[in-house]
Amino acid sequence: MKKFTFKGVLDGFRSSAPQPPRVDQEIVETLRPDHFTVAKTFRHGFPFQPTAVAFDPIQHLLALGTKSGSLRLLGRPGVDSHMQHETDAAVIQIQFLTNEGALVTATSDDSIHLWNFRQKKPEVVHSLKFQREKITYIHLPLQSKWLYVGTDKGNIHVVNIENFQLSGYVINWNKTIDPTRKTHPGAIVHLSDNPADSSKLLIGFNCGQLVLWDLRSRCAEIRWQATEGLLSVAWHHEGKQFVCSHSDGSLSTWQARQQSAKPFSISTPHAKPNKDGKLDPCKPIQKVEWKGLRTTGEAYLIFSGGLPHDTAGRAPSITVIHGKTTTVLEMEHNVVDFITLCESPWVSDFQDPYAIVVLLQNDLVVIDLLTPGFPCFENPYPMDIHESPVTCCTYFADCPSDLIPAFYSVGSRTQKRTGFSEREWPVDGGEWSPTSCSYNEIIITGHADGSVKFWDASAGTLQVLYKMKTAKVFEKPRTKSTECSGMDDDPFAIQLISLCPESRKLCIAGASSHIILFKFRKQEATNETWKLEIPVNYEHLEEGGEYSPDYEYPPRQTIKTEVASEAKEVGPLRVRTGLQKKPPGFQAYLVCISIGLHGEPSSQITALCINSSYRLVAYGTECSIVVVDTEQRVCVLNMMTPDLYGSADPYQRVPRSPKRLNETSNEDRCRSPTSDQVNGVCVSPTTAKASGQGAGSPRKPGPVKRSQSQDKLDSSFSRSRSSSMSSLENISNESVQCLAFVDSYTRKSDSSPCPTLWVGTSLGSVLTVMITQPVSVEARLTTPVVLQPCGTIFRLKGTILTMSFLDCNGALIPYSYETWKDEKQEASKERSRWKVLQNYIETCSVEARPSISPTTTASTSAAEQFGDRQFAVLVSEKHARVVALPSQNCVYRQQLAETNFVVKSEIISLRDSICLVCYLSSGQLSAYTLPSLRPLIYMDFLPLADLSFQTSKQGIQGIVDPMLSIWGQQMFVNEDTDQIARTFCFSNRGHGLYLCSPTEMQKFTVSAEFCQSLNEMVGEMFLTREMPEPPKESFFRGLFGGGSRPLDREELFGESSGKASRSVAKHIPGPTLEGMNQRATSASSEVSRAHQMMVERGEKLGVLEERAERMRNEAESFSTSAHQLMLKYKDKKWYQL
Repeated sequence: MKKFTFKGVLDGFRSSAPQPPRVDQEIVETLRPDHFTVAKTFRHGFPFQPTAVAFDPIQHLLALGTKSGSLRLLGRPGVDSHMQHETDAAVIQIQFLTNEGALVTATSDDSIHLWNFRQKKPEVVHSLKFQREKITYIHLPLQSKWLYVGTDKGNIHVVNIENFQLSGYVINWNKTIDPTRKTHPGAIVHLSDNPADSSKLLIGFNCGQLVLWDLRSRCAEIRWQATEGLLSVAWHHEGKQFVCSHSDGSLSTWQARQQSAKPFSISTPHAKPNKDGKLDPCKPIQKVEWKGLRTTGEAYLIFSGGLPHDTAGRAPSITVIHGKTTTVLEMEHNVVDFITLCESPWVSDFQDPYAIVVLLQNDLVVIDLLTPGFPCFENPYPMDIHESPVTCCTYFADCPSDLIPAFYSVGSRTQKRTGFSEREWPVDGGEWSPTSCSYNEIIITGHADGSVKFWDASAGTLQVLYKMKTAKVFEKPRTKSTECSGMDDDPFAIQLISLCPESRKLCIAGASSHIILFKFRKQEATNETWKLEIPVNYEHLEEGGEYSPDYEYPPRQTIKTEVASEAKEVGPLRVRTGLQKKPPGFQAYLVCISIGLHGEPSSQITALCINSSYRLVAYGTECSIVVVDTEQRVCVLNMMTPDLYGSADPYQRVPRSPKRLNETSNEDRCRSPTSDQVNGVCVSPTTAKASGQGAGSPRKPGPVKRSQSQDKLDSSFSRSRSSSMSSLENISNESVQCLAFVDSYTRKSDSSPCPTLWVGTSLGSVLTVMITQPVSVEARLTTPVVLQPCGTIFRLKGTILTMSFLDCNGALIPYSYETWKDEKQEASKERSRWKVLQNYIETCSVEARPSISPTTTASTSAAEQFGDRQFAVLVSEKHARVVALPSQNCVYRQQLAETNFVVKSEIISLRDSICLVCYLSSGQLSAYTLPSLRPLIYMDFLPLADLSFQTSKQGIQGIVDPMLSIWGQQMFVNEDTDQIARTFCFSNRGHGLYLCSPTEMQKFTVSAEFCQSLNEMVGEMFLTREMPEPPKESFFRGLFGGGSRPLDREELFGESSGKASRSVAKHIPGPTLEGMNQRATSASSEVSRAHQMMVERGEKLGVLEERAERMRNEAESFSTSAHQLMLKYKDKKWYQL
């Protein structure tokens, strides 16, 4: 007999009830972990804090080193490679192995490195770290494998660059100086060969001591002593003279074949005599070069610095002296280094200079020496990204194909650059052929001066298309007054960018709490810019009034869009009035300025979204949300964030006057509340109206107190990034952090989607606003748009970062838009959005999908009748949820971070599917499938500390919450990561972008498919080119000993010189060499094992052969015995046997 149990009865009930189908059975997710590979792809911009420059005269490649230890190799446009030393030590000098596909770098950690760039991805082959001395100068003669290394102690070591082994040949400082000298000569600042005799090495010490060292005899041949400190030395190509630059701004010329106490000549090019008849003091001449010209025989003397100290307003300069003509070329930034580009690489011949590469602190300038006036070449590299500091970025991969030609067309007409050299760019090394890319990429950068730049980032390149200045929309700001002392130093700085690529409508948010709406036009136009002043809606509270913490708020009043009469301060910006002539491109159409009342500062804009189909722009601030109708140019919603909750507000708000201007600080910005805080109390803005106040009076924010009903919610919703108890007091507002326009569902009873605005806040709340618009086109022009808040739908843990919507098949629902039409050519105003909306509604109404909700309810709602038709993907700093609509059931959830938090997240398309990608504060990149939120990857990518240069506190030590060190965690607080998130972008096809330094942008990818094709997009650095023949010696120069003498360096520095001390330097093989050694060792072991097996097999064969021989002998013996026996009995009869 079957035994009945309670569990069995429940199982019977469950089996008899109809079970809804599983979501993961309905939607097939095609993405797998092997589809993902995290890799940095292309770096664009000017190397930050450059320190060194070098040029290969045969390969025509330029190398730049930086303070952070990075290297950039530049050739023709498209040939650009970024390399990074293992340490962050500064690059102090670079030397090319001319025409050999390699270069040597010296770094500030007293190491030298050999780089090989014959392959597309350069790698370190060898490294040598000096243990006891600091490297100050390196010199590699042309076509030599022996590198001279000068140190701070005045010694010179010789390194074989083939194996990076030190030679036993050492030039000690005490052997170079005069025996009568009583002081140390100082560090080595110069090393060079005599062009006429390579066995003579010129050594320069920073004290001014100069020594011509004979390498063969190992002794000092000639010594000179300058009166001033030595900075650089340059030879004349004949090897008879050399010129020195000094710290007092003077140049001294010395004869190389005679020892004298005084130089052959001395001059101070820029010094002028004063009233006393003495020369004015000048700045040091940091570097000098002396290059001969074959055609005229006159040499170029080129140097940097040397201007008088008392010259006010004079910029850094490069001086070119050619014959009797002196030309001073002023630079916009400090000169770091320069190098002269010459036709011939041989120092013993006329080198025929044709250009000067000047490395500035913030720019790279190339001067044409062959054109009168010495104009500059137009730089083909995107070196002006940082022309004004970048404040935000937007990245569009796979954008409309007609967008780039449109931007280029208006950019080429409005930005014509003149005054550049007509000759071709001289740094044209390498080879690069543009690969055909099936999609276009556009990067938009916003800058501190209010400018916006549009870049073509397709196929691994970066070229500026178009630039506009939003500051032209406003009048020139007056001098700062005391009332505006709290405003940002950059009132026009771009903080947020929202572009609708299809309609070509652009909206930007600025630092002065203003937004500007632009429309794209191909032709110039003259019209007026509309202005809309939007006051901050506070309720005025009487000072000293008493309010109960349990005070109930009256119903919210209708927002008035007119400017309040009591508004006295309209901010520091004033829009230009009257008709304005606007160039082709993006033309300002509407300006919205938030106005602070009663002297209070207006809130910063924290979120921005534009929808060309709805004709609406929404932006959120630190305490409110504003929606503007761009068609009728009116404000249709201006509401404090707590008002969006309606009667379902989970907080009881205590009225409180806001802080004054001088009390505000960065620490008063919004943060998420924390569940670790005492008694669950958190702070948030509110609106309240005192008894006796009018219905239309403005409101002021106040603190927030948690109600009892709120305790029923998950306490983890309110965890802050900061675990310190003091952060509780700093929470003053609930800001709007995320906005999304979408045709969706706001209530469970909705049977069809309608226009909605979804709002995500800093406290983790997701709220909706229903949008009611007239259906006809004519009515849309006159009938007002009605927006009605629907209250809270969901609450997550941490700030809401992004929201996206999927259809019932798991595909991303595209935002509705209006196609672009030039207004002059537009005959009728068609609204494609209405057709899209109607088609979408009809599709949803016809297709009866089964419900995807995993739970069943007894109510007869629309979800049961028609089924869920959408997924809402909600992502916060801690969690991600996928919610079915209209039933509002959470079908999937995933914890994205535990001890850390998500800095940036986005839903992107990849391989005809979609996924959620996140960048965490711990430096990892993670990806999840949609809609099931199944983890795909979790990889180390970029430490957040590497992006700390964007924060206001500049550095990891200043932005770490000290309380987090208890658990060994180091995290950024909210106001610091907000700026990082503005310059960190994810886009379609797995592409991404971030600001890796104040002057550079780094692109990356998470697509394994793109990584496989990446090598084809990178240009070839090294090309096989013939070395020019060395100069021929004349008969008389060779006869009288004036020609160059060959030097056998192998004989001097090779094994015959002995072995160097092991304590001087330590050899570190590069990863490539280590891999080769490992492979060689592995191959050797395999060969040894194979040899051993062959030996064993031979031994076995030998034993077998012996056995076979023994058996053969035995067989022969047996045959012989048998034959004898046969002969014995052959003739005998049978009876004789």
